[in-house]
Amino acid sequence: MVRIRLRRTGLKGQPSYRVVVADKESPRDGKFLEILGYYNPRTEPFTFRVEEEKVYQWMVKGAQPSDSMRQLFNSVGLLERFERFKKGEAVETLMAEAEEVYKKHTENQKTNPA
Repeated sequence: MVRIRLRRTGLKGQPSYRVVVADKESPRDGKFLEILGYYNPRTEPFTFRVEEEKVYQWMVKGAQPSDSMRQLFNSVGLLERFERFKKGEAVETLMAEAEEVYKKHTENQKTNPA
């Protein structure tokens, strides 16, 4: 089974993550199939960016998001947009809407001290 999950990067005590598609059996920082985006929990608000078109492609093929990814996807409304995508809504409309959401997560960011 293929999962969409986080892969840790960054220094000790300063985590940042890549959003990757990987086999369920591979280790957290092991082999993966594709990088879809990134997540930095240390900024306020958190930095989260994914290529939604690629996420949709993988989810249509049967990839399942991990629990932590499901929470992040819900926080930016990705799962709601995916349901609308499955019902036949235009991808361009959904991508424009997603761009607005991601823009909010990159403005006026401050890094939290460790």
